[in-house]
Amino acid sequence: MVQQSSLSLAQSVLSQRFGFSDFRGCQGAVIEQVLGGQHALVIMPTGGGKSLCFQVPALVLAEDTRWKGQQPLTVVVSPLIALMKDQVDSLVRRGVPATFINSSLTKAERQ
Repeated sequence: MVQQSSLSLAQSVLSQRFGFSDFRGCQGAVIEQVLGGQHALVIMPTGGGKSLCFQVPALVLAEDTRWKGQQPLTVVVSPLIALMKDQVDSLVRRGVPATFINSSLTKAERQ
């Protein structure tokens, strides 16, 4: 069961970090499931909003982790270097610390 405060925080993250007033399609249900500790398989077309389905819960859980005095970390596995770069660039523009590790980095950068 997801606490109401988590759902409220998800809505706040959506608005403040991403500039959207409402979730689209199944995003809200997926995010609620993830915040409730459940697995989710999300199949949407390009531009359908899949990224928010993991970015919003990651930011909500990161906030919860900070309140507990811990350092938050979310790992996202992506098959495409260009997608990694786009995702990281988008998050950084929104003030979310993010980076990627892939074969385009030098050995020193990967370490």
